[in-house]
Amino acid sequence: MHDEFVKPFDSIESALEFMTLLEGVISDVSEELRETAEKAATERYKNGLNLALYKMNQLTFHVHKSRRILNDLTLIRGVLVGDGIARKEAAAASVRD
Repeated sequence: MHDEFVKPFDSIESALEFMTLLEGVISDVSEELRETAEKAATERYKNGLNLALYKMNQLTFHVHKSRRILNDLTLIRGVLVGDGIARKEAAAASVRD
């Protein structure tokens, strides 16, 4: 049980899944902030919400970029593993000949 907390992301795929979930949560929270900002009672409160929205947009950008990088790494690993298997099969075939 303790190992789950030590290594929450045991693969690129699990980190990618987390980033996808995080992107969804950020989107939901941003929508709530927009709605709240429209109804803000004071200018100071509205400015604070707009600043929070700006920061959420920055976070959205970075999370989206990170998710794309993780996706690329997953694809690269797939190609490399596939290439490694193809090399082993080619080597085995040449040994048989």
